[in-house]
Amino acid sequence: MSYSDSDSSSGAGLLYEMLRSAKMKDSKSTWKVLIMDKVTVKIMSYSCKMADITAEGVSLVEDIYRRRQPLPSMDAIYFIQPTKENVIMFLSDMSGRTPLYKKAFVYFSSPISRELVAHIKKDTSVLPRIGALSEMNLEYFAIDNQGFITDNVKALEDLFGDEENTRKGDACLNVVATRIATVFASLREFPFVRYRAAKSLDPMTMTTFRDLIPTKLAAGIWNCLVKCKSVPNFPQRETCELLILDRSIDQIAPVIHEWTYDALCHDLLNMEGNKYVHEVPSKTGGPPEKKEVLLEEHDPIWLELRHAHIADASERLHEKMTNFVSKNKAAQLHGSRDGGELSTRDLQKMVQALPQYSEQIDKLSLHVEIAGKINRIIREQGLRELGQLEQDLVFGDAGMKDVIKFLTANEEASRENKLRLLMILAAVYPEKFEAEKGLNLMKLAKLPPEDMNAVNNMRLLAPSSEAKKSSAGAFSLKFDMHKKKHAARKDRGGEQETWQLSRFYPVIEELVEKLSKGELSKDDYPCMNDPSPTFHATSQAAAIHEAPVAHSMRSRRTPTWARPRASDDGYSSDSVLRHASSDLKKMGKRIFVFLVGGATRSELRVCHKLTGKLNREVVLGSTSLDDPPQFITKLKLLTAHELSLDDLQI
Repeated sequence: MSYSDSDSSSGAGLLYEMLRSAKMKDSKSTWKVLIMDKVTVKIMSYSCKMADITAEGVSLVEDIYRRRQPLPSMDAIYFIQPTKENVIMFLSDMSGRTPLYKKAFVYFSSPISRELVAHIKKDTSVLPRIGALSEMNLEYFAIDNQGFITDNVKALEDLFGDEENTRKGDACLNVVATRIATVFASLREFPFVRYRAAKSLDPMTMTTFRDLIPTKLAAGIWNCLVKCKSVPNFPQRETCELLILDRSIDQIAPVIHEWTYDALCHDLLNMEGNKYVHEVPSKTGGPPEKKEVLLEEHDPIWLELRHAHIADASERLHEKMTNFVSKNKAAQLHGSRDGGELSTRDLQKMVQALPQYSEQIDKLSLHVEIAGKINRIIREQGLRELGQLEQDLVFGDAGMKDVIKFLTANEEASRENKLRLLMILAAVYPEKFEAEKGLNLMKLAKLPPEDMNAVNNMRLLAPSSEAKKSSAGAFSLKFDMHKKKHAARKDRGGEQETWQLSRFYPVIEELVEKLSKGELSKDDYPCMNDPSPTFHATSQAAAIHEAPVAHSMRSRRTPTWARPRASDDGYSSDSVLRHASSDLKKMGKRIFVFLVGGATRSELRVCHKLTGKLNREVVLGSTSLDDPPQFITKLKLLTAHELSLDDLQI
């Protein structure tokens, strides 16, 4: 969407407001310098592209920690974190007889302490040179129109590591809490703060730091939100709901194969973020050239297919290509020579031969290539059989014998796929990894000890009350109360399974549905700002579905909660995004779910699905968004040294 039309409470809207501020405040300089730190430059890159920044009159973007040349005739916009180091650097730039810039417009990404404000006021030479001093409340990263991350990539290691470090853990949670609070401050939303409560085995058992992660984070967020009440136009009553969880609620979702187009792109294609590199024919007739494309929301085909099952996505792409050819006489003539039905690949080659349609077909051709590559990898790696076994294990329809049979018959299966299978097995059948059993499975799968560490480290994500129940002293990874059936999930009634391997669902799907209905246990998920004893009565559930109350100051004119980054190829999906989110105006209060320790693409997909189902916008936040290989690497880092199974006594 065009930023000029954006809601001022959205991330990008606030950034553009900041960039335009110098113009509004009677700045006489035509061009400005934009100065940022490592975090804020990343925030900016998630929301804007360089051409947009230049269009707002910024001629130079600088790093606050690099030596910069004086530009005394130009104004500077500082978009920085409110740290002591940043404030010292800013004062150094603007103090004395020869400041680096004419005037400074300073915007902090999160609330600044009174001490630092006092420190700025002390420097009388700087004060007349400050054109603006403001808190932007913008320290989160929009990954999707219904998802954001706080970009704490080491959160899993810092919070769930084998050697508990309370000081490091608290520091991590403080940063996360501050960044989450900026989401609500920028959106003018004040949430009911719900969190997963810590559970101990009995009154005599002490809870660990890991048990208290959601509780501590909820308290941190609440402290930040109370301060936000002084922000102009911030609501004084609750306008939405926030549910704080951590990775311990679902250890299967990060490793099971998710069969949607989006998830498989990131799982199988070695993509760097959202960047996909492919080869295109050379315009000069030479060897193929490499081209980078971003698979993001500015691409209407990506927007349409990203949450579709890969089989469905492939069918739809073939249909789109066939429709294009049928409407194009030149393509029909080109293809009629051979006769017979054409494959999607034939159709792709055919339209590529028509230069006048190249711009029109580029995106379609790209997705045909990607889907073809994914389907080829699925066939070559035998992922359908593996995927079926994974889902059967989760739903209690397969057991240890089936895993042994698979490992014996598929010795050529990749090391990563065998490891992911054993991690799912450990989640459903923890007792199968006690004592020598785990070593025997490792030998059968031919996995090295470092891979087995990933399986063993899953115990660190299990709530301690569950882990301590293991009589043999090994770890326990129970998910649900279905131990007799050995199933980590129950089949969901009323859910139609159109495509094979689409049976699995992440735990947050059930939790969000219960929250929306007012059925989420108050004991297991207490509320920081519980308004009354009737909090879980039916009246609460009914109230949630009312239209947004008048005191909510955010505009519903532009309903997507945050702006995705604009495209680098000039492709606009304005109409698609408008159409996709037009009904949000009529929706009830938003639900925010925050997952400490990394979220998955299946969990992001579920939030999109539940938005339509519950008629409430469901926004997913996390410390990071992890694909299976990233999650497994992080899991291995939870133990600083290699452990044998004998070391895993709890």
